[in-house]
Amino acid sequence: TGPDVVKTVTNETITKEELGGAKTHSTVSGVAHRSFENDVEALNMTRRLFEYLPLSAQEEPPRVENNDPEDRLPYALDGLIPDDPNVPYDMIDVIKAVVDERDFFEIMPEYATNILTGFGRMGGRSVGFVANNPAVLAGVLD
Repeated sequence: TGPDVVKTVTNETITKEELGGAKTHSTVSGVAHRSFENDVEALNMTRRLFEYLPLSAQEEPPRVENNDPEDRLPYALDGLIPDDPNVPYDMIDVIKAVVDERDFFEIMPEYATNILTGFGRMGGRSVGFVANNPAVLAGVLD
């Protein structure tokens, strides 16, 4: 089914991108995790994702040396989470405050932004994150 069929059946004008392009599937349907401007960007982001994963199920995820001390105290957290539970805050800021070098790789940054999924590192080790984001829809799962 294409834009012509939609126009005939519903009298609605719609583009191929709106009907089922990469941007639609990474922001509306959630079928795709991300969309990219070009192949080079897609390959670079794929490489970045693979940096967090082991090469096989028999291996450990790669450990990466970094300049963040493992015993650092994330003082930024003091001002990120408000005392009032009715005041929203951005969970991305919280995650970035605790991961190595503030580097958080979000898996689906444009879909269901009220929940975060992604990877970071703590002490050089890969860590997966799943978190509600109070900054969007108060973090409620819809």
